[in-house]
Amino acid sequence: MPQTTSFVIVAMTLSVPSYILSESGLSFLGLGIQQPDASWGNMLKEAQEFTNILYRPWLLTPGFLIFVSVLAFNLIGDTIRDVLDPKSKVR
Repeated sequence: MPQTTSFVIVAMTLSVPSYILSESGLSFLGLGIQQPDASWGNMLKEAQEFTNILYRPWLLTPGFLIFVSVLAFNLIGDTIRDVLDPKSKVR
């Protein structure tokens, strides 16, 4: 069991971005979280119209936040994998 903990931790940190993208994608399509509950997908759906982007450019912020959070979780997962990988340790 102790040998599998590193793999479980890395798998969890690398699977969180897919959960974030799945939820926001389903909410964007109208199949996930419904209004009035807040979701990044619901917020991006409001920014879909060109006039909304012209007059309210801050509506694109959820897209940037999705990008940053997915990138952060991927970098954290890669870093944990590199730290816990027994084959990469120099003796």
